[in-house]
Amino acid sequence: MWADGTVVLVVVGVVLLLAWLVWVQASRLDRLHRKVGASRAVVEAQLVRRAGVAAELATSGQLDPASSVLVGEAAWAALTAGGAGGDVPSSGLLPPDLRAFLGTSAAARGLDRGQVESELSATLDEVLDEPEEVAALTADPVGERLLGELAAAWYRVQLARRFHNEAVAQTQRVRRGALVRLLRLAGHAPEPRTLELDDAWPRGLPLPGEAASARQPRPGTAG
Repeated sequence: MWADGTVVLVVVGVVLLLAWLVWVQASRLDRLHRKVGASRAVVEAQLVRRAGVAAELATSGQLDPASSVLVGEAAWAALTAGGAGGDVPSSGLLPPDLRAFLGTSAAARGLDRGQVESELSATLDEVLDEPEEVAALTADPVGERLLGELAAAWYRVQLARRFHNEAVAQTQRVRRGALVRLLRLAGHAPEPRTLELDDAWPRGLPLPGEAASARQPRPGTAG
């Protein structure tokens, strides 16, 4: 009888331990999925902010006509990347005639978010490539303000994307665990993916709070 009671206690203890381990893993996985969702929302907000400043720069009259169209088109594509050609919260950043000229949204053209944002990065890098042009922009109060806001938004994009990709990588590691896969603890939650895009710092853009004539080494691509 004593031996039977010991066996029962051992079995109960093992079952309770396994139940606790499952609960811990399930709770951790749920927290990680929530963290990924929250970090992605932050990245989206910062990308919209960057595109909004770029759109304002395009319509400010500070750039030459060709550069204004290029930046405006890339910014509008980024602002509408998450939509389907309809209205977006940021649609007021461009005048109606320019929005009509730029045409359909990025989503309607089948472009993914990373590709659209990379195109905006490349366009801004090209437009701000000449130090003389950047110096001319910073000489004007409006241009200086817009470049400062663009630099601040760009820097926050790099930080937010790096934080998001780290959260995704951590979640992917947990999802690959034997217990998670065996008991299907992830349920129907989709596999999180990193956000891959070119957010390397533009060669001609001063760092936040930095004068164009005294640039420091630029931060590298985040994540």
